[in-house]
Amino acid sequence: MSEITESVPHTTHRERAVVVGSGFGGGVTALRLCEAGVPTLLIERGMRWETGPDATTFARFSTMDDRSAWLTDHSVIRNIDKTWAPYTGVLEEVIGDGMTATCGAALGGGSVMYHGMTLQPSREDFAASMPLAAHLYDELDEWAYPTVARMLGVSTVPDDVLASDPYASSRAFLDVAPYAGLEPFHVPLPVDWEYVRGELDGRYEPTYTTSDLAFGVNNGGKKSIDVTYLRAAEETGNLRIETLHVVRDLARSDEGLWELYVDRIDTDGTVLERKTIVADAVFLNAGSTGTTRLLVKAKAKGLVPDLPDAVGTQWGNNGDRIYAWIGMDADIGTVQGGPACVGGRDANSPIPFTVIHAGSPEQPPGMKMMTVVGFGIVDPAGTWTYDEAADDAHLTWPASGDAELQAVIAGYMNRIAEAGGGLMIDTDAKAPGTWHALGGVPMGDAVDLFGRVHGNPGLYVLDGARIPGSTGACNPSMTIAALAEHSMAEIIRTDLTTWSESRGPSRHLGGRAADVVSAWRAARSEPRRRARAAVSAFVRSRLG
Repeated sequence: MSEITESVPHTTHRERAVVVGSGFGGGVTALRLCEAGVPTLLIERGMRWETGPDATTFARFSTMDDRSAWLTDHSVIRNIDKTWAPYTGVLEEVIGDGMTATCGAALGGGSVMYHGMTLQPSREDFAASMPLAAHLYDELDEWAYPTVARMLGVSTVPDDVLASDPYASSRAFLDVAPYAGLEPFHVPLPVDWEYVRGELDGRYEPTYTTSDLAFGVNNGGKKSIDVTYLRAAEETGNLRIETLHVVRDLARSDEGLWELYVDRIDTDGTVLERKTIVADAVFLNAGSTGTTRLLVKAKAKGLVPDLPDAVGTQWGNNGDRIYAWIGMDADIGTVQGGPACVGGRDANSPIPFTVIHAGSPEQPPGMKMMTVVGFGIVDPAGTWTYDEAADDAHLTWPASGDAELQAVIAGYMNRIAEAGGGLMIDTDAKAPGTWHALGGVPMGDAVDLFGRVHGNPGLYVLDGARIPGSTGACNPSMTIAALAEHSMAEIIRTDLTTWSESRGPSRHLGGRAADVVSAWRAARSEPRRRARAAVSAFVRSRLG
């Protein structure tokens, strides 16, 4: 955290509903609140990244720069040795014991830089990952999953694109998969394929067709959350978006109001303003790592009394494992098109899993290489604990959490290499990592099936933090969004009046708030109860 000086202004604001984070859970939450007529503030730590044909918005793999990483002085991509001045780039690396989680930092969350795989798990695999929510599957399948697919405009790779030269590696995967015991399939993606065709015929600089996607798509045509759900929410007139706002702490007042302590920062991390945002309802959608860290801190520091003991538990990596397939027999060309448009499964596997081919934006000199990724159902054995010295939560992941799954995935990876030539290298063997963090605030034990935090009316978790560890052998985006759609339908129907009845009308406080600042500072040096009482007293005085 950057140094705070007396010259930094401190303000207090009163809001009806606040959404923290803007990924799949946050985008759905914001749109449905706004459609219900609820004035909503969405706060996002990252920036708004606007793109279009031949844009230079995002860093490219070949010229990686500070736009790729969130407030670090170095690359967060393995084996890339580059340094720069810290900047509010798009990817954060959260390093734990036994696992490193990479997560998005942008308006639109991880949807800005993910490949776009929009996969719905089967009923059986959904139930295996989330047994407490198994009975919801009929409703999710009937309308929630289809709603997400429609909002994101998903489709599979067209035949003409798949037949083009840059997609030779995708065709090679499809050819080999059956010989490895996999049923191949085409991955639904939120892509306007006319942009891909524009690259193929030379109208646009290559981005999709070279899989240069890890930091965002420069040519546009990717239907990420910022240009779908959030754009629709803004069009209602009920949404305000504040970017470069970092939530440091969350507290509950004696009246049951919610207090967010927020730093408004510059792109180098300098704190420009310190805010206290007081709200009737707070919807945490900061991703598994962000939401979990906030609540683990709030529990340990006594800022939110009666948080469930399960906060900080049942975390998992969705079984992620990245392999490099080297020296295959097929001619895969010199570039590999994306996004990840083909995959394979074995319905008879003892542990459900999925394997997909994701194009590599760079090839090692003189070597043929393809990236093949596996993921599946794991034991959500990860935990988060509070580190007082760092004033943050720390992740611990035991290797036993996904050991059985990884043995299964490794077996199928080796079968692919046996069928198609070459060898598979497990790039995560020495330092496991995940792009699909899940859990930490699990449904059932920490929140109910609609994301309501037990014992804390008006506090919700609607992102991947509530999903215990894995999403039915699929990447998580579609299930996070579908569950958010399902939960918001119930929350809009039943909860809005309870906020107003228990907390009174919303009013904007505004202005400088030295008293709140004093209370907030006291929260770092005085007993938490007294600090919260000071903030609550000030809020009561302003609300009359």
